[in-house]
Amino acid sequence: MKKLFKYLKPYWLSATVSPLLMMGEVLADLCLPFLMSFIVDYGIEENGLSRIGDSPLASSIMSFFFGSDYTQFQVILTFGILMLVITLIGGFFGTFCAYTAAHAAQSFGNDLRRDAYRQVMSLSVEQTDRFTTGSLVTRMTNDVSMIVEFIEMMLRMFVRSPMFFLGGTVMLLLLEVRFGVILLCSLPILLVTLIVVLSRAIPMYSKIQTKLDRVNSVVQENVSGARVVKAYVSEEYEYNRFSESNGELCSINYRVLKLMAIVTPMLHVVQNGAVIALIYIGGVRLNSVEATGMTTGTIMAGITYVTQVVMSIMMVTMMFQSVSRAAASSKRVVEVLDTKPVIQGGSVAVSAEAPVAVAMENVSFRYPGTAGAPVLHHINLEIKRGELFAIIGATGCGKTSLVNLIPRFYDATEGRVLVDGVPVSDYDLKALRRKMGYVMQKSELFSDTIANNIRWGDENADEEAIRHAAGIAQADSFINRFGDGYETFVAEKGASLSGGQKQRLSIARALARKPEILILDDATSALDLATEAKLQKALRENLKDTTVILIAQRIASVRGADRIAVLENGTVRDLGTHDELMKTSETYRDIYRSQMKQIEEGGQG
Repeated sequence: MKKLFKYLKPYWLSATVSPLLMMGEVLADLCLPFLMSFIVDYGIEENGLSRIGDSPLASSIMSFFFGSDYTQFQVILTFGILMLVITLIGGFFGTFCAYTAAHAAQSFGNDLRRDAYRQVMSLSVEQTDRFTTGSLVTRMTNDVSMIVEFIEMMLRMFVRSPMFFLGGTVMLLLLEVRFGVILLCSLPILLVTLIVVLSRAIPMYSKIQTKLDRVNSVVQENVSGARVVKAYVSEEYEYNRFSESNGELCSINYRVLKLMAIVTPMLHVVQNGAVIALIYIGGVRLNSVEATGMTTGTIMAGITYVTQVVMSIMMVTMMFQSVSRAAASSKRVVEVLDTKPVIQGGSVAVSAEAPVAVAMENVSFRYPGTAGAPVLHHINLEIKRGELFAIIGATGCGKTSLVNLIPRFYDATEGRVLVDGVPVSDYDLKALRRKMGYVMQKSELFSDTIANNIRWGDENADEEAIRHAAGIAQADSFINRFGDGYETFVAEKGASLSGGQKQRLSIARALARKPEILILDDATSALDLATEAKLQKALRENLKDTTVILIAQRIASVRGADRIAVLENGTVRDLGTHDELMKTSETYRDIYRSQMKQIEEGGQG
């Protein structure tokens, strides 16, 4: 938790003023029962004026306003107005305490959430996979909210509770020393109850957050994969999966609440018992109020102070509960903040264009935390600048893994990957990735207009640049058919578009960047052959100096490439043009024959 307090330093003024204001509010609250006792003893009780001299403070206040001649009604009026003034002063302190505490806590939360999000964005793919999406969402929302609530409570209750406890105790003893016996009997019972309950409840708060992670993960998976769930009529299965996770969360929450439910009744029992004891000591045990040296006002004030002391214990319980939850949440947030990105950028920001745009020297790769044979091994490639380079191979042979090494989504386990002759590990990550346009297998679009989705490639792109990129991607024609054209709003994850439309918009987004290297990872799988042919023609005509790396499953998609790499079992088996591979590569011919057979059978069918 200490590591997070640095986020409170910029707001030190609000964080310092808030406890001071709370002290003012508590002092005002502590004064009220004392003044009330003057009203009861000297303003309401019969012959109260004759005893006002017993209190030098009360007599001095009345003499200041009225001299030596005043009535009981004037006593009630004077101390009633004083109570009202003190209440207004306390309300002023309390209002501004709430404002300053909220300002400090919410600003703290804003900065913490922002840095946590920036840290998540800097993590590598393997690290975000390890945390899981649901857990990261929980950490940046629920966990940060728990910490913010703790900070706000700390700035208010951490002053209010001890001051009420100490101040109420002092005022109670000032009224009557014998009232201290009541506290000596009551407090041990409360403390033992709190220790027993909190020692069992505190460890459960970490488990609650873990269970909440699971619930969020299930919800996130089902919302994003709603179409798959419906297509396979798996609503009942997913409902049961969610019910199981939700039930576990409910169960552990219920266990904690059952434990905490013991505290409040016990506090009320002790509080009411203390009040009864106070009345007994004040009025019954010694037969009369006069014999004890007490007054009715003293007993009434004592009851109020006892209530305040016991309520301060209840506030301490709430504080411990908040501290426990905040401690569990802070560990999870700090875990994210302290995670160092596995992929660290170098210092090279600019590199001269080289004849070889991408090179791989004896590259091998396995995913972190996995065992067995590597996904890629002994890859040696040189991709020339301006070349249309295609990669083809069976599913799972490592095509996507290979191109993921170029923008450093992962680092090679062995060997080197070079861009423009410079190892990718030497590049500043942003500089490296700005050289590239990457279109992934799964098209990811955002809830925004078509124009703004394309503008993701270049935030400064004007309308002409956006239309030009869409034209090359063969997207301009279908965009213009929409009523709002480029201002048409795209539903979440592109749900309002077809697969081919999403792919073309994704390609347009990459082209808007005007990349030196364009990676198309099976990005044309949803396009018909005619549209794909137009796309490749447009790429050749408009991106003569751009290196295009094309991953595809279809021979028809790669046959026009300058060179084709045939990937098999994680290594480059053959390399050449379509015609050369048809002569020299058995693997390539097998792919060609199987696809031609499928086409023929499809035509016959």
